[in-house]
Amino acid sequence: MFMEVSLIAVIVGAVIYILYGTIYYSLRLKGKEGANHPAHYAAAVLIGFISSFLIGALVQAFHQQGILPGAFLGLIVGLLISVVYVKNSLFGLLSRRNMYIAIGDHLIIFPLIGAIHGYFLF
Repeated sequence: MFMEVSLIAVIVGAVIYILYGTIYYSLRLKGKEGANHPAHYAAAVLIGFISSFLIGALVQAFHQQGILPGAFLGLIVGLLISVVYVKNSLFGLLSRRNMYIAIGDHLIIFPLIGAIHGYFLF
């Protein structure tokens, strides 16, 4: 089965992911040492495009046409990722503060990306 993920939606989703992450994490991690390494920014851009493409593939695969169905699928992905962060925090791999920061990020950005892909689904 060939999936036609909208290139425009992937680009728009990735740009939103990058802009949102820049604002969100700059406010949350202000003054944290080592948070401004250029490789981190390059990786974040790559992750933005990969995340947007994968959410687009899910929206396409499950035919979540429209803003609300796409956002709901993105919320499910965000919740799944959040559960992993909670588990990692329980075992001491992540501080509670960082867990809340990461969960907040994923519960906002993935529904946004899903909504974008749902809007562009044809």
